[in-house]
Amino acid sequence: MKLMTPVITIGFFLLWVLSASAHAGSITAIHEINASPASFDGRTVTLRGVTKDPTRIPVIDLKAYVLEDDTGEIIILTGDNLPEMGKTITVRVRIDNLAIIKGEALGTTVVELQRQE
Repeated sequence: MKLMTPVITIGFFLLWVLSASAHAGSITAIHEINASPASFDGRTVTLRGVTKDPTRIPVIDLKAYVLEDDTGEIIILTGDNLPEMGKTITVRVRIDNLAIIKGEALGTTVVELQRQE
């Protein structure tokens, strides 16, 4: 019985590690961010959707596009070239808010960190 306790403990630990890594790569629905941007402040999440509505303002080096999934759409800022429009992509993004006042987020920005096309 003494041998079984460490084996069970190691087994639970491995299950915990595997479930944590599976959750880290999960796709976040855009609606979740739009519904409660304050709860995502400072977090990195993965989104998947179709690209549309590119914006480029060279004077201030701003590039952005809209990503749309089945739940909504969100504007993503990028430092890279704009992705091809109308294509389904997966992006890792960081979400920041300029301020959170009484639980309400103001000035939410979604910045692309990594893209898989």
